[in-house]
Amino acid sequence: MMKYLKNGMISFAISAFSGLFVNLFIDLIIGLNGVEDYISMSPDYRGLFPTPVIGAYVNVLLYGLIGFTFSTMTFIYDMEKISFLVQSLIYFVVTATVCMAITVLLWQLHKYPAAFATTIAGYAATHIIMFTIEYRRLKKDIQEINEAAVMSVSK
Repeated sequence: MMKYLKNGMISFAISAFSGLFVNLFIDLIIGLNGVEDYISMSPDYRGLFPTPVIGAYVNVLLYGLIGFTFSTMTFIYDMEKISFLVQSLIYFVVTATVCMAITVLLWQLHKYPAAFATTIAGYAATHIIMFTIEYRRLKKDIQEINEAAVMSVSK
């Protein structure tokens, strides 16, 4: 479990830094184009905090939490007594819950039902694609293992 927590902390740092860097880049580009006092957070989200700076810090921490969750939840794939489909469903439910909760908060998606629905659909589609690719890879690996076992038995 320590391996997953260590990877989670590394992913937290990478995600938080990446989120900070992307927001800084967006703010810088927009600022260079003459827009003053622009902050790359929704006004509704900024309004949840006493100052925009606190909102920005929380924003960065939330980016890190997403990375931490995605990384640490990979422990589920090492549980051999659970089928790959069930592992994938558990991973999807947990990561979707955390990611969508943060996304709803940051982008205030509860105020925009169409955006909320398309975000969920995009997230689900991404996981379906990831599951399909991984399932095919695992199926190929199993086939190669079985072929190697047949070859070693026939010798």
